[in-house]
Amino acid sequence: MFTAHSVVQDVLWRSWSEKKVLLLTATSGKSIYLILTLILLCYFLFLHRALCETFNINMPQNINVVSGSCVIIPCFFDVERNHKNNLDDSCKAYWSNSTSFNSKNAKLKPTKEMTGDLTKKDCTTTFNNASLLQRSKYYFRLECNNSLKYIFTQAGVDISFIDDPPSPTLTPSTLEVEEGASVSLTCSAPAPCWSHPPALTWSPNLGQSQETLQENQDKTKVRTSVMNFTASHLHHGNKISCTAVYQKQDGSPDVTAETSLTPDISNSPKNITVSVSPSGPVPDNSNVSLTCSSNANPAVRNYMWYRADGDQETLIGTGTSLNIQVFRNRRTFFCKAENKLGVERSNVTQLEIHSNCHKHLLIIKCMIISIWLLPILVIPMEAVRVHSFTHRF
Repeated sequence: MFTAHSVVQDVLWRSWSEKKVLLLTATSGKSIYLILTLILLCYFLFLHRALCETFNINMPQNINVVSGSCVIIPCFFDVERNHKNNLDDSCKAYWSNSTSFNSKNAKLKPTKEMTGDLTKKDCTTTFNNASLLQRSKYYFRLECNNSLKYIFTQAGVDISFIDDPPSPTLTPSTLEVEEGASVSLTCSAPAPCWSHPPALTWSPNLGQSQETLQENQDKTKVRTSVMNFTASHLHHGNKISCTAVYQKQDGSPDVTAETSLTPDISNSPKNITVSVSPSGPVPDNSNVSLTCSSNANPAVRNYMWYRADGDQETLIGTGTSLNIQVFRNRRTFFCKAENKLGVERSNVTQLEIHSNCHKHLLIIKCMIISIWLLPILVIPMEAVRVHSFTHRF
């Protein structure tokens, strides 16, 4: 029967015993040396895997626990090969903040319901009452009703307590897109207690969202919520926030943490309007000032003014404002706004113009009234004058 060890020995012996090796070129010698090195490497890796399995443990280096809530310590271990058969239902988990303890003086003695399947090397432990823990570094001990009893001092987990949970993480942290683009925002918050993960809410809720509980590389978990929506110019400059609500198991009020971003949405000009000064009806053949405004990102780089004559549109000026003389037959205008994303136009504005003939009619009316009232005013005055004359004589 051939073993990896015997095969390597045979290769080495044959390689160095044959006289042809001495006649090889320098290039061939390097190739054989490389091959032998690879064979030796594989051989020692095989021996290490087969013979050197040892006690080992994998857990996060630290966990932040919100005061009053539960905590779960992800934990997985391995044992020496000669102890594998000792992993049975009699095995129990113990935790303490010392590197030297046993089942009697252990700080924490979780029940089987609080731990993972130890026969499958899963030592994940749940503490529904985190007040049993204190700010310290904890180590795991495995005890079975046989020769398997071991404290895993290779690694421990630092437990820290915080009053306020950390702010959720938004991905991406900034948002700069064009209007109409599909946007996907992800909000993530740590979930130290898997049975009571934080609830995530979006404000405003711009689209459909989906929550999941994901696992990190160190076996800790995070609550994530993904919101998908289509970017609109209405979102520009308006804060989008994600709030994580942590429920406490000791009956105290829930605690929240929030993070937000302000989106920068690029869009062609929107809401283009024309304002007129003076407002209201204006006299025929008078001057008015027209002003064009819009919402655009980036800002408008050019405003263009047009006069509408039926189906014909005539360019009459550029700029934000336009001073122009208006007539009864030339009183319909609109403007266009342009930025690098496009050109949009306003609605047609039709000015209300009254004719100057109203002044003339007013003058005529005044003259007629004056002529009509003249006899009434003149006769009494003449009578007074005659009476005064006769009285003197």
